[in-house]
Amino acid sequence: MPALGTHLTYAPAPSRAETREQLSKATYDLLVIGGGILGISTAWHAAQSGLRVALVDAGDFAGATSSASSKLLHGGLRYLQTGAVKLVAENHFERRAVSRQVAPHLANPLTFYLPVYKGGPHGAAKLGAGVFAYSALSAFGDGVGRLLSPAKAQQDVPELRTENLKAVAVYGDDQMNDARLALMTLRAAVESGAVVLNYAEVTGLRFTSGRVTGAELRDQRSGDEFGVDARLVLNATGPWVDHLRRMEDPNAAPSIRLSKGAHLVLKRTSPWKAALATPIDKYRITFALPWEDMLLLGTTDEEYEGDPRDVGVTEKDTAQILDEAALSVRDRQLSRDLITYAYAGLRVLPGGPGDTSKAKRETVVTEGRGGMLSVAGGKWTTFRHIGRTVLTKLETLPGHPLGENIEPIKELPKKLPLPGIANPRAVAHRLLIDHPAPGPRMAADTARHLATHYGSLAFDIARLANEDPALGERVHPDAPEIWAQVVYARDNEWAQTADDVLRRRTTLTIRGLATDEIRRKVEDLLRAE
Repeated sequence: MPALGTHLTYAPAPSRAETREQLSKATYDLLVIGGGILGISTAWHAAQSGLRVALVDAGDFAGATSSASSKLLHGGLRYLQTGAVKLVAENHFERRAVSRQVAPHLANPLTFYLPVYKGGPHGAAKLGAGVFAYSALSAFGDGVGRLLSPAKAQQDVPELRTENLKAVAVYGDDQMNDARLALMTLRAAVESGAVVLNYAEVTGLRFTSGRVTGAELRDQRSGDEFGVDARLVLNATGPWVDHLRRMEDPNAAPSIRLSKGAHLVLKRTSPWKAALATPIDKYRITFALPWEDMLLLGTTDEEYEGDPRDVGVTEKDTAQILDEAALSVRDRQLSRDLITYAYAGLRVLPGGPGDTSKAKRETVVTEGRGGMLSVAGGKWTTFRHIGRTVLTKLETLPGHPLGENIEPIKELPKKLPLPGIANPRAVAHRLLIDHPAPGPRMAADTARHLATHYGSLAFDIARLANEDPALGERVHPDAPEIWAQVVYARDNEWAQTADDVLRRRTTLTIRGLATDEIRRKVEDLLRAE
């Protein structure tokens, strides 16, 4: 009897040993250090341009900041207050490009209700005008921003607190699963020719005549040490960007500061047909977002000066998030017993004084004394734009270290779709009607989950389940995920640990369902490759 998950219908990705050998034997045009969305997007665009690209990360891909966001693709309503009209319009353009043309299978529209309470920081007229202007900057593609009666809003959000509620402003944005979107972008980079390896820690930089020309690495899984040669090295390590800059130049001055954002995930006590965005003060908003059949609350914004590896959610964070949510959410939905998960990430902000909540979420590109480029900051919504911006910088470097035959970024497709692009409703329908004659029909919630997290690649997972019925069973009875997703994550999505599978390739940890028994089974499957 073959082991669970050994019936394969596809050629799995290269092994870690094969990838290490590939990385150590070639000279790359660009070595990207850092596998968050910023590094992934740059690698994707660089590979499209014909460059030989390698990407490494000391941990898992999207393992830190990039999977600790508020899960939103949004224009940034609060930026209107500072007069950043052009920025909001650019954010809207990118948001709509991702959710309509690039990854409609990974993003979905979300209606937002912005409650106006008596004594709150903003009046109804001001917020009504604000959401109208916000929707206008998106060419009214999500409808017209307007005011709604409290009674109508409560029909869609039964847990909305209506005491002293004067009106509700309505606008539209989008949301996504950040870890899944990052993985699909990474897959696009690999399909364009990039070579990638996670759990590969940089232990030192390589220099030639004073210039950075590669890196020394240690495979965290095997302990093997190897090196990568590159004509240009890009430091895209997020919160660790200054750590790597000091490898290049021990005297490098700090270039960034960090802001911690914490979130809570709760079971829902009733259906939520819209999200709440509640003003805390003139600048801050707290979100209550329906996400993955749960409720996501947050976020905090405070300066962080500790080791990025130690970032976590404190009791103070939890109390703050629940207290702020209570401004607009009823108490029964905010019981601590409903919390299934808590997480915190670090925003990378340009160095300088001032309140982190008012700091611009801009991308900064700097060049070190050894020629290493460092890139930090930015928003999830504009990840494609950031990749293009960095590549433009690489094209125009003095001396053209990448050569002059690079395909200009302006010549690349503007809205190249990510792998699996398909109408998720059509994919879910196919998954439900296409099943082996003697076998059971796939559950409707599993079909929807696969369609909205993999797009047409869901059919590869369904084939695994059809060939081995044990892989078609749920990982946990209270979640839509099936065991075939674990095998697929192992063979096609670079998953190395149980956390990789349960926290980022699936949502089981976030749902509070990653039991010890499930973790053991996942670890067994990962070892069975």
